[in-house]
Amino acid sequence: MLKKVLEADKRDAGEKEIEQAKKVFSGPADAMDKAANLALFLASDDSVGITGKLISAVWDRWEDWPKYLAELDKADAYTLRRITGKDRGLTWGDR
Repeated sequence: MLKKVLEADKRDAGEKEIEQAKKVFSGPADAMDKAANLALFLASDDSVGITGKLISAVWDRWEDWPKYLAELDKADAYTLRRITGKDRGLTWGDR
């Protein structure tokens, strides 16, 4: 998606968004390196205790997360949640 933002006209994507994309993304190889580094981190002992989080290799400072495990564990930050019909008072959609 960042590639599309960088290719877009400033009127379409916004000047601020294009400048921000340039700061974090310098090309497909850069994104692949960041993804590989995140995968190595998640496979290492450094990530013990980090679970159930949706992590962006490009946008999140996941390298710092081990310092904040207690806070991260209590927060709903970086998580996805499935909202069921029951969660919204609907009685017809769930088993």
